Amino acid sequence: MKIGIIGSGIVGRVLGSAFLKEGNELMLGTRDTNKEEVVKWKGENNGAQTGSFSETAIFGEILVLAISGLAAKEVIDIAGTDNFKGKVVIDATNPIANSAPENGVLSFFTGNNDSLMERIQWQVPEAFVVKAFSCVGNAHMYKPDFKGIQPTMFICGNDEKAKKTVTSILKAFGWETADMGKVTAARAIEPLCILWCIPGILKGQWNHAFKLLKK
Repeated sequence: MKIGIIGSGIVGRVLGSAFLKEGNELMLGTRDTNKEEVVKWKGENNGAQTGSFSETAIFGEILVLAISGLAAKEVIDIAGTDNFKGKVVIDATNPIANSAPENGVLSFFTGNNDSLMERIQWQVPEAFVVKAFSCVGNAHMYKPDFKGIQPTMFICGNDEKAKKTVTSILKAFGWETADMGKVTAARAIEPLCILWCIPGILKGQWNHAFKLLKK
């Protein structure tokens, strides 16, 4: 598959390397292809391509949003909303506000009855947006190793076929998947980021993931 990752921060680069390891064609979208960390990453990943946001959105058969939540609307506009039409879009964003954590708790710029994913789906209505990779740190996104216990990635989205596609990707990446339903479920999934970050912010503990237990 041709994968276009929109965003060249650490999450984008980690996922980019992962998709390449799985045998996909990959373009990493960035504001500046000459950034030191982007040039270094490209040199370390055989076959990797870099491009602008719009070039990446055109390139990818599947797109991944790996950008700051605060920049999401602007970056999607720059990438060109028409370039998202008919494509599966993996939404790894979180609506983290630009304010310091309070007692280890991050602030969101969305409310209880809103989510960033819903705003993104509204912005690209003809895309098939699926929430994933938003409730774990980048170090554990690919082949997470928790002593034989397979962690759970919570996903949601309106299109069943798109969710099956993302579930297959997650399985290859080493994850169990739990489908929480339509895009409105992102109102519950996105805040898991807040919970996941608390041990890291307060105690420097970042090596954990969620597991959904069933009977």
